[in-house]
Amino acid sequence: MGHHRKALRTTAVGAVSATLIAGGTLGLAPTAQAATGIRFVDITGDGGTVLKANVVTPAGADTTRRYPLLVLPTSWGLPQVEYLAQAQKLADSGYIVVSYNVRGFWQSGGEIEVAGPPDIADASRVIDWALANTPADARHIGMAGVSYGAGISLLAAAHDKRVKAVASLSGWADLIDSIYSGRTQHVQAAGLLDGAGLVTGRQSAELRQIFDDFYASNLAEEPEIVAWGKKRSAATYVDRLNSNDTAVMLANAWGDTIFPPNQYTDFYEKLTGPKRLQMRPGDHATAEVTGLFGLPNDVWTDTERWFDRYLKGENNGIDREQPVRLKSRSSGGYEDYPDWKSVGATRKKIALAGTTTIRANVDSGANGGVVFLSSILDQVAQLPPIASIPLLPRRWAAVWQSEKYATAQRVRGTAKLHTTLTPTKESGTLVAYLYDVGPLGLGKLVSNAPYTFHGRTPGKPFDVDLELFSTAYDVPAGHRLALVVDTVDPLYVEHNPAGAQLTFSSPAIDPSYVSIPLC
Repeated sequence: MGHHRKALRTTAVGAVSATLIAGGTLGLAPTAQAATGIRFVDITGDGGTVLKANVVTPAGADTTRRYPLLVLPTSWGLPQVEYLAQAQKLADSGYIVVSYNVRGFWQSGGEIEVAGPPDIADASRVIDWALANTPADARHIGMAGVSYGAGISLLAAAHDKRVKAVASLSGWADLIDSIYSGRTQHVQAAGLLDGAGLVTGRQSAELRQIFDDFYASNLAEEPEIVAWGKKRSAATYVDRLNSNDTAVMLANAWGDTIFPPNQYTDFYEKLTGPKRLQMRPGDHATAEVTGLFGLPNDVWTDTERWFDRYLKGENNGIDREQPVRLKSRSSGGYEDYPDWKSVGATRKKIALAGTTTIRANVDSGANGGVVFLSSILDQVAQLPPIASIPLLPRRWAAVWQSEKYATAQRVRGTAKLHTTLTPTKESGTLVAYLYDVGPLGLGKLVSNAPYTFHGRTPGKPFDVDLELFSTAYDVPAGHRLALVVDTVDPLYVEHNPAGAQLTFSSPAIDPSYVSIPLC
């Protein structure tokens, strides 16, 4: 665990700056003096906790009429001024906007509860306050937020029927499937959240214990960690959102290293009310960040359109558009689909033939990159993590490749790995990578995902089924795809005992393959 704790410390040092890159700015939002209709207030949250908030009202608001209300909880580690630029725009178009600093951070009271029951109750208290102290309309209430604010907004809507519409931007629907997918700790993501929480907030004793057990790979506490996370996941309460007929807009980035896209797409499919899913290149909250500066931003533009339709009742057509909108990492245009299943409807398999054994505990050179940095480079310069596939040491990495594709191939959706694994130890970790390989053997990372097992019988084979993180990527003609599997990646905690080996086989009755959504 030593190198993981070192990675954690390194990540924590840069946590605040990285969070600010992801979530906005402290100094460039409009000030109260520079904008009209803004006032800073204290709101009493659950249990008497004081929440620092700002209220933005339409200029010259008529107190004899009611305006739709939007409530914006702040992102993890950011103060209450985070949304002022967008709040002013929304107020100018006729909304009462209340943005508040979530408990445990900055000047708000309390301790960090990670979207626990007190946070959900706080959101309802903010709504209560707005209805009592502003000309807000109780029949037309929405919530929105980026990252932490997005998760709280979804949870609050599930618990408070007054919330009719939600825009959840770069958030989570399943907290465990976000930072513990494949039963593997996403250590850089957790370290970033932990570090930012330590610097900008006050962690509760419960949260500190959760982090410590998480890093320590304490299997005895795993059920408690999972239960803690599920309680804080909107996916647990999807039936309530459906019963309330809440209009839910979800937006995320393909390369989100905090909340990977799969958990959002799975959640989207379970929603039965009005819904919209938007996926773009980038990392955590990078698709929304320019809007927090007040600059043109299509995520925030669609957010306003969503609320205009479902809070104001405007016939703006967003409900008649295809509800799933994607932008490829390789091209600039948007693609529209009727549902998420249609995105990856056409699939092709690459056979993983033969028997291959690799040794554990060494990074082969194939990896998912660095939290934030790698996906941002991919977003702005189309430079994902790269590996020379021919030079990957086969002692530490298993490699399978497709034939060259005569025409360009579009990867859209979720690649799925199926294989038979025989370990030499009862625990272990593998990481699967899908690469776009050019003529010179240089591979650009298309997707990846980790997988951890415990309690297996050494020498006894078992099936592994793993979904790689969903993506949209264009493979040029003349290139091929490669699946690489190794055992160490700095993004994740690895559970391979010293001297462990993993053998991948493809029995005739159950062949191994990677199924890729190609069109």
